[in-house]
Amino acid sequence: MFDLGGMKEKIEAIKKSLDTIYVEAEAGDGAVRVTVTANKNLKNISLDKAIVDPEDIEQLEDLITVATNRAMEKAEVKAAEEMKKGYDSIMPGLSNMPGMDGLF
Repeated sequence: MFDLGGMKEKIEAIKKSLDTIYVEAEAGDGAVRVTVTANKNLKNISLDKAIVDPEDIEQLEDLITVATNRAMEKAEVKAAEEMKKGYDSIMPGLSNMPGMDGLF
């Protein structure tokens, strides 16, 4: 396999950098906040104590699920943006080549 100026290492560095990019999403008007990395690693779940009702755990579970799904969607978008920038920094225009759009 060939290596164009350390391309493999550069791509790995870009992927690793996604662990340092955080995105946050919320549900229930901010009652539940979820933070994940652009690599989709869950970092934190924050709950407003006012919504914790032992008689309605299902609502809390639903809010956590919604916030987590929103955060993961944001992480996916952010990761694609960062990967596109990274690929273009390795070889300008690479992300615009035919067939490359599905990789980001």
